[in-house]
Amino acid sequence: MNKKKIINDPVYGFITIPYTIIFDLIEHPAFQRLRRIRQTGLSDFVYPGALHTRFHHALGAMHLMKQAIDVLRAKGTEITEEEAEAVCVAILLHDIGHGPFSHALEHTLLDVNHETLSMVIMERINGEMNGKISLAIQIFKNDYHKTFLHHLVSSQLDMDRMDYLNRDSFFTGVAEGKIGYDRIIKMLAVKDDQLVVEEKGIYSIEKFLMARRIMYWQVYLHKAVLSAEHMLIQTLKRARFLTENGHDLPVSSQLKFFLKRHVTENSNLQTDWLNCYFELDDVDILMALKQFVHYPDRILQSLAKGIIFRKLFRVELQNDPFSEEYLGQIKTQLIQQFQFDEEDFEYLFKNDIERNHTYDVNYDEIKILFKTGIVVPISKLLDINVRPGVVEKHFLFYPKLNQTL
Repeated sequence: MNKKKIINDPVYGFITIPYTIIFDLIEHPAFQRLRRIRQTGLSDFVYPGALHTRFHHALGAMHLMKQAIDVLRAKGTEITEEEAEAVCVAILLHDIGHGPFSHALEHTLLDVNHETLSMVIMERINGEMNGKISLAIQIFKNDYHKTFLHHLVSSQLDMDRMDYLNRDSFFTGVAEGKIGYDRIIKMLAVKDDQLVVEEKGIYSIEKFLMARRIMYWQVYLHKAVLSAEHMLIQTLKRARFLTENGHDLPVSSQLKFFLKRHVTENSNLQTDWLNCYFELDDVDILMALKQFVHYPDRILQSLAKGIIFRKLFRVELQNDPFSEEYLGQIKTQLIQQFQFDEEDFEYLFKNDIERNHTYDVNYDEIKILFKTGIVVPISKLLDINVRPGVVEKHFLFYPKLNQTL
């Protein structure tokens, strides 16, 4: 079989599968599952075109990785063919552990982050393939002696971020999120085993950081997106509560498996639950929501109807905490209109914080290589508009007072 395929990608045009092992991994059921995992959760509630998947993203990141390897080799960086293949495999599989609706349900069905799940799945696949992706796993875990290869996979300027910003801005239509990925890649270099950006690319990096900040507040943390995703989280929490209290909910066997069990970082992550996880995707959740619309539990039914018919809860965002007086007023109004019991508020009312890590000065800073050979972290360049640290916003989530549940 010819495994050197060409894929027509709407963002980059034609993508070539560079290695036969890449083709074999794409054919694996665990990777094919990514076709049924949306890249941006429920962002299509605001941006109808945002229906692209983790499958698209993984292929795009692999394509950019191949370009980065070619650029670094042309500049004299030694990357063997085995290393090139391994780093392409690592980026291809970096998101294979994502659950339904990507980040929306992370730590809801399983209290395990997607990076850990990706590692577990990669190790399972490696066993099936007789150790053929062992080097890719070393690079993914940063256990390989060439650190810059890991930085290409996971850092503040990796091929993951490069693709998702470019791809998400394309499918949402948010032009402010578009980055000059091709110029940034051409400006990459390696200095003392560290991935750096040549001085000429400094303003492309500034644009990259600004685009990331804009995409978070305009797309990923848009109020309507937050509302839909928190409604989905609360729906699954209510479903788990009902399951634990004897209800036989009309859900798939895969979803029922995880509603009955609490899988955490301390669980044995190599047990049979992984086979069930391979079959869990957005389809299970959507099917459940459609069934919950008719289920005789007021809270579950109300949340499911809100998602299916896009009758979203209200979300308020502000820089300062909400006052206890204001929170009390909202709760009183909700009780009067909807006749809630006190325990209902656990699912229908939430006061929390959303955080946006645009750039972290404490984690593998993006480094600029000047013509003199000096390498400087970008946060030290005073004329660059970088906003380091975590930006926090307080948010309030509750049913709109002018709608019926």
